[in-house]
Formats: sequence, structure tokens, C-alpha cells
Amino acid sequence: MTAERSTVRAAVVGASGYAGGELIRLLAGHPLVSLVSVHARDRAGVALESEFPHLAPLGLTMHDGLPDPGAVDVAFLALPSGASSGAAEPLVGAGVTVIDIGADFRIRDEATHRAWYGDAARPAALAASAVYGLTERARDGLPGARLVANPGCYPTAALLAVAPFAAAGLLADEVVIDAKSGVSGAGRTASRAYGFSELDASVSAYGLGGHRHRPEIEQGLADSGADGIGVTFVPHLVPMARGLLATCYLRLADDLDDPALHAVLCDAYPAEPFVHVTDAPPATKLAAGSNHAFLFVARTGPARCVVTCAIDNLGKGAAGQAIQNMNVVFGLPETAGLGAFGVVP
Repeated sequence: MTAERSTVRAAVVGASGYAGGELIRLLAGHPLVSLVSVHARDRAGVALESEFPHLAPLGLTMHDGLPDPGAVDVAFLALPSGASSGAAEPLVGAGVTVIDIGADFRIRDEATHRAWYGDAARPAALAASAVYGLTERARDGLPGARLVANPGCYPTAALLAVAPFAAAGLLADEVVIDAKSGVSGAGRTASRAYGFSELDASVSAYGLGGHRHRPEIEQGLADSGADGIGVTFVPHLVPMARGLLATCYLRLADDLDDPALHAVLCDAYPAEPFVHVTDAPPATKLAAGSNHAFLFVARTGPARCVVTCAIDNLGKGAAGQAIQNMNVVFGLPETAGLGAFGVVP
């Protein structure tokens, strides 16, 4: 963004998915953003409202391919795993800031990335330049960044909950994370198993043999000072459209009482606009439609505690955090375009 312009020119690539649609909704209300174009494969000339009728008032038409680099300052990539690398390279090379909501640049170690996401090549120099955008723990690296790897929804909630204890040197043993997400986390092209008849009045665990978000959580804990701490991560699908709750079980190096545990979280997030330490276990409804995260901790026994974090998987877990990252990259007010609170009831 040059000094002559008062707005950031943005494009969304992957506009037909849930995260892409949420990005468009939020960007359209951002006071310092001009939404230049929206893109989706094989949708050239198709009205956006055909995919998302609630966005009909925007009057937008989708384009194929990538945005014109000369017309945008930032491009949000809401693409499937493996698709972002090829899109990001020419955009970054042309001077566009890319914020990738996909998984292509989240894992820094190349061998680990390939083990979990396959052998699709990603440009090594580009991957090395990516800033892992858990905003509250990445602010120093975000200003002026050309490539931001937006965290996954589960790692966002898990790391917001556990990283403060890792940074304080309090983790003594393996971390157990039981997390539950709304079905929108599976995307719009999910299989029959994600249909209403299969999910209604039912909860199921998945990825028990290993989920791609586990190494991302382990990387985040290592970055916070807890290298070598193992993670047992079990995600669940629950019959709701959006929302995510991570319940994290910790064994600690010290036996802290509830006020001391509460203080660990408060000290980690002393004046955060989007992270709130609560006095009661939070429900996902608190965060619905917003970029807010709600944390609670309780002692469960000698040197043991449980930490819960509630977010919206499409908000702080995807589109909201991506816009929060954009705001920091371009030196905008961090809360710009993200003023919505949770929708209750």
C-alpha cells in the first residue's frame, strides 16, 4: 500500500468455499479495504450470489485464475492443500502480500510437511519466508511480511490455550487436546458422512491415527519453549455449522492453585482485543460470527489443570485471523473490520 492510497486493495482466491465466503463478508465491511476481485476455479463470469446468496448485496462477479498483481496489495488464498504454493509464488514475486488460509506454508520443516501433506513440491525459499500468523504471538514478524501462513483452526484454539504454559516453563509432560468443531470446518465439498442425516444428534471422533494439525500444534509449542513435549490430539465433529472448542489437559511442573493458573493466562494476554480470559468455561456461541477467543483454566488435581478455548472456526480459526494478520502487516488498526461480537442467542 502506497502513501497515496488510504485503502488496501484486496482479492480473495477460493471465493466459493466457506472460508472464502467469510473473508468476503468481513472484507466488505472493512473501512480501510477495497475488495477488488474475487476468484474461484471454473466460475468466471458467475455471480457470487449463486454461491452465497447472503452476499448478493455486494453485486460481485467471480473470476477464474489469479488477480492482476498490479491491481491488488494483498491476496487471500482460501485454497485446498497443495494449491496455494503455485498461486503464492507469482503473486509474492510481483510484490503482492499473500495470506494463505490453506496449509501449504504452516509447517516449516520440509520433511515434516511432506510426511503429513504429501510430496507436492513447494518453493523452498518461499516456504522459509512465511510468517506463521498466530497473531498474538507473531506481531513482531508480521509488519511488511510478504507471505503469512494462517494457522489451522484447531491449532489456533489449542495454542492460544497451551502456549502460555509452555512459555512459562510449566509443561511437565504430554499435552492431551480434545477438540470439537462445527461441520463447516470440513468445507463445502465434504462427503456424505458430513450430511445432516449422518451428523444430526451425533458426535464422532476422527483422525485418531494422526491428524495434520498435530505437528502444527507441536511446532507452536516448540516455538513457545516446550520443544519435545508430545501432543495427543483428537478432533471431533459436532452437529453445528460453526464453532470450535478445544479442551486441553496439562500436567504441570508446579502445583498451582486456580488464581495462579488464571494469572498465567492473564499475563500472556494482558491487553489483547480478541483474547479474553473468562471466569467460567466458555461456550462456542460466545464467539459465533466473530474473531474473539475465550479462555478458561481450572485446577483438576496436583500439578494438573484443564484449559478450554472457544472460537469460531471460520472467524478466529480462519477468515477473521487472516484479516487480523493483514491489519498488522499493513500497519492498520488491528481491530479494523473485526468489530463484530458473538451472536447470541
